[in-house]
Order: sequence, then C-alpha cells, then structure tokens
Amino acid sequence: MKVLVIEDETALLQDIKDYLESGSLVVETASDFRQAMLKISDYEYDCIVVDINLPHGSGFDIIKELKAQKSKAGIIIISARNSLDDKLTGLNTGSDDYLVKPFHLSELNARINSILRRRFFDGNNTLVFNEINIDLTAQTVKINSISLILTRKEFDLLVYFITNKNKVLSQAAIVEHLWQDEIELVDSYTFLYTHIRNLRKKLQDAGCKNYLKSIYGIGYKWEEA
Repeated sequence: MKVLVIEDETALLQDIKDYLESGSLVVETASDFRQAMLKISDYEYDCIVVDINLPHGSGFDIIKELKAQKSKAGIIIISARNSLDDKLTGLNTGSDDYLVKPFHLSELNARINSILRRRFFDGNNTLVFNEINIDLTAQTVKINSISLILTRKEFDLLVYFITNKNKVLSQAAIVEHLWQDEIELVDSYTFLYTHIRNLRKKLQDAGCKNYLKSIYGIGYKWEEA
C-alpha cells in the first residue's frame, strides 16, 4: 500500500516515514504545498497524511484538489490545531480522520491501516483468494496450511495482483507501484521479472495454482486458473 505524508516539520516527517516503512507500507513524502501538489498530480496513493499549515499553501486546498481529481485515497489530517471548527472543516472537506499533534506514531499507523482495511479489504485484516490466505497486519502468507517466506517486494506484488484481480496490469504500472520515487533507479524491467519469477516459484512450490498470467507485450493479469 502506498502512502504520501505531507508535513513541513523535517524531524517529524522523517520519524513518520521511518515508522510506517518498518511495517508494510511504502511511503513517499512532501514538505510543502507545491511539492505535494506535484506528487498528487503524478502518482496515485492509497492513503494521504496531510498537515493543514504548509509553506506556500493549505492542506485543506490539497484535500479539495484530491476530491476534484476523484481520488480514492484515504485522507488523514495531522495538525496542531485542536479546535472543533478546524476538525469539522477537515471532515467536511473530505478527510476520513483528524489527528491532533502531538500523537503517537503507533496511533497514526493504526488509523492508516484502519482506513486501508475499510477502503480496500472490507474492514478485514486478512485477504483471501482461494487457497491463498494473507494476514495484512503480520505480513504472512499461507497456501492452505503451508507458510511462505516472501521478501517485501514479493509480498507487495502478491497483494497488488490479488487486489487488482482480473485486471491487466502493465509492466510500467507494476514497477511504479513497487519503486515509487526510486523508479528512476530502475533502468530496465529485469528486477521486476526476477521478483515475479521468484514469487511464482514460491507459490507453485507450496501447491498454489497458477493464477498469474503473462499478457504478451503488455504485462500481467491475476485470474482464476
């Protein structure tokens, strides 16, 4: 899952990024209004954490732009403002949650995961596809009763494919999902092929059916075998 954190306090921004990345989330950051607007125009995110007071603009205007784009991202406001008016403005503008500073990073993480579960997994901590059972919180995967040991990229790939089942995903879209801001460092699809090959082998060795189909010249599609 991809998260964008928009915060102008450098230390807090880094702390949030480090904490969320220690879990199952892929995190990008923006430290001012202009940078944030560029990010949301170029990339799609599953959840966006945004401060209200930003250099060069307001977090409320970022939320309005997301709604104008019909973004499906969950939105959490983080702010030192604790007034009822600010909270109501944020919620009425379209945010899903409002967290007052200072806060525990574990609470922010829990609220993000709650939004992601509601929006993408029907409120569940588990994702099930036939014989595949994924614990999204513990980041564990079982094929029937057999546990798989997956790398971070393999786990992200599996969740991405299953949550987009029956859709043709281009190689470019998959690479962007996996590498985000580091996409310029990926000068070919060799890394992607390696991750997909390893994931396929681990699934098949555990007795999983072959759900991942290669679409020649385009990309991949996860569908019933």
